[in-house]
Amino acid sequence: MNGLGGLNRSPNGVVVGLVQLQLPGIRTPADIVAQTDKIVAMVGKARRNSPNLDLVVFPEYALHGLSMDCRDEILCDLDGPEVAAFKAACREHKLWGCFSIMERNPGGNPYNSGIVIDDAGDLKLYYRKLHPWVPVEPWEPGDLGIPVIDGPRGVKLALIICHDGMFPEMAREAAYKGAELMLRTAGYTAPIRESWRFTNQSNAFCNLMVTANVCMCGSDGTFDSMGEAMVVNFDGAIIAHGTTGRVDEIITAEIRPDLVREARAHWGVENNIYQLGHRGFSAVKGGAGDCPYTYMHDLAAGTYKLPWEDSVRVTDGTTCGLPAPTRRYGETFKQAAE
Repeated sequence: MNGLGGLNRSPNGVVVGLVQLQLPGIRTPADIVAQTDKIVAMVGKARRNSPNLDLVVFPEYALHGLSMDCRDEILCDLDGPEVAAFKAACREHKLWGCFSIMERNPGGNPYNSGIVIDDAGDLKLYYRKLHPWVPVEPWEPGDLGIPVIDGPRGVKLALIICHDGMFPEMAREAAYKGAELMLRTAGYTAPIRESWRFTNQSNAFCNLMVTANVCMCGSDGTFDSMGEAMVVNFDGAIIAHGTTGRVDEIITAEIRPDLVREARAHWGVENNIYQLGHRGFSAVKGGAGDCPYTYMHDLAAGTYKLPWEDSVRVTDGTTCGLPAPTRRYGETFKQAAE
């Protein structure tokens, strides 16, 4: 049901292209400039490759590579030249685009941020990764929630990043806020391949939502990213999959937001996103709308604690060579030092 990768777009379809971008090695500001140029060129390739394309999606780390480098000289700002170049490319090619930056944060560690720019070159979605891939990633925990926007051709669109997708609460939150298509950008490497596949499918099925997911691809001489672009329909079926691991390949598919809306309105069995808040509606009018989940209450109260919490050994990034943090969440470097 993907319209031959969008070659045959239906009146209600949205064509998405997922770029399995070659993993770069980034060390200097000049490397950032060169990689920005590469991404801009790939926007043009995406448009030439698929005249029906509505949205092109680049992976997490597309600009910065997998170095986890926090040096200020290679970080980005929303009003910086890299984002300006992405906006210009979307405007030139009349194409929506999803991009990744490591965002400068004067008060703390950099943010791992994702942005969506529309076909007029305007910023429409701005998200900071809520769940950095600890203990490896040094990024500041995101603080913007999960925004949902009106995307190309009216699809309700959300974005999460990489490790976010391993938490079912992330996809559920996106769907609860109305998302019909959830993007998941990543830099994952081969050991995560199977987990990547089944979480992309479960995130879709459990929320009657299409997921479009893509990793970096190829090697930078140290790390090997896997590509693995996947578009998963709302019933959990994979409708497009980049299984070859070919770098810079663009995997395309047509998705149908109208069928997502139809399923959400008409499904009885397995309409899980609705039934979560209407338990047992065949027995009691309207179903039970309570919250029987202890972890939800504890998390909201700030008292989340696992029964085995005291036995957990990896609780900071020191095993990956990162310094033990001293700031509390919400504190700046300056506040922590006072």
